[in-house]
Amino acid sequence: MSKLFIEGCHRLNGAVAVHGAKNSALPILAAALMADGVSELQNCPGLSDVDASVAILRHLGCRVEREGHRILVDNTGLSGSDIPDDLMREMRSSIVFLGAIAAKTGAAVLSFPGGCELGPRPIDLHLAALRQLGMAIEEERGQLRCRVRGRLKGCKIPLSFPSVGATENILLAAATAEGTTTILNAAREPEIEDLAAFLNSSGARIRGAGEGTVVIEGVDRLSACCHRVIPDRIETATYMAAAAVTGGSLVIKDVEPAHVATVFPAFEEMGCQIDVWKNELLVSAPARLRRVRSVRTMPYPGFPTDCQALLMAMACVADGTSVFIENIFESRYKHAGELMRLGAKIKVEGRVAVVEGVPVLSGAPVECTDLRGGAALVLAGLAAEGETSVTALHHIDRGYEAFEEALAGAGAVIRREDGTV
Repeated sequence: MSKLFIEGCHRLNGAVAVHGAKNSALPILAAALMADGVSELQNCPGLSDVDASVAILRHLGCRVEREGHRILVDNTGLSGSDIPDDLMREMRSSIVFLGAIAAKTGAAVLSFPGGCELGPRPIDLHLAALRQLGMAIEEERGQLRCRVRGRLKGCKIPLSFPSVGATENILLAAATAEGTTTILNAAREPEIEDLAAFLNSSGARIRGAGEGTVVIEGVDRLSACCHRVIPDRIETATYMAAAAVTGGSLVIKDVEPAHVATVFPAFEEMGCQIDVWKNELLVSAPARLRRVRSVRTMPYPGFPTDCQALLMAMACVADGTSVFIENIFESRYKHAGELMRLGAKIKVEGRVAVVEGVPVLSGAPVECTDLRGGAALVLAGLAAEGETSVTALHHIDRGYEAFEEALAGAGAVIRREDGTV
């Protein structure tokens, strides 16, 4: 079992660099299996979720080479259309392979995805949309068996909720469909724009990505291209929060400021100063944070659900009472119980959490509950007196590359111990 040991109450100063976006890299890797030839993806983060995607591509017959943050995907040997259960269980976003595999091979067999337990994250929107495009889908014993006769057919697809995953699956499936597909109420996240940019560079005809209405004119085939993955906006917000909880001052490099602008008001309300340059941020925090009146998670460009736990860690050591309303996932307060082990005062009622700031947190053993909740526990440990130990690090490894090394480089006293404990 791997553990992080954190000695708290050390102000962060200096600089950290942000890696490529996990939530962009994964759907783009799925898209690469559709593009004939060798696709080059730059700025791909070294994460276990990326490893899982690479394993899926190799299982399907693609040749994948990886050197640092550069990945080459050659789909010449693509021969499979199934994803075994053990690979699907590695991450919830594995469902994005469905649209790509079926559109490319005419068939797909895969089980329901795994990953963080955040409560129901139904794939009904995905399946309904793909069926509208002409995909036959049977659900049997936990498996999805899909087939396509000829080419998929473009159509108008209104989404009842702007689901990121469903929008991605439609983009992938519709890119080589016959005719025009229009997505209404599409997800608007930057990662959607990044996927569309890769597909367009491969020969797709997509317009409106990043807006509520996206139009895809199907093409006969896609060809390999070179693409650089955008910076990870959630990792950016995480380092912003790390500076804030420690009363520090941190330069965050290799970022896209526009993608994290939606979290700026909450940080500023809590007393942080944010200076923005072309691809860098400077976050300067006060010695004591103020409460944030309310944080209400919403689809982009609203406050990201992935940042809710990070702000909660900040609120635990802020003056006053903060209120959180989680509108995206039903079970995204599991980290609250672990934060309370450190002395936080949190009351959860359904989708609402009320956090009363305390003078100081105290180090204790805690366990990651999910990816962003795990990051929040590390942040709280940075602010706590004494030593905090954090286990179940596989959650953190899904979304942060060398997290402890970046924090240590900015002044955190943190170490990782791998092996049997």
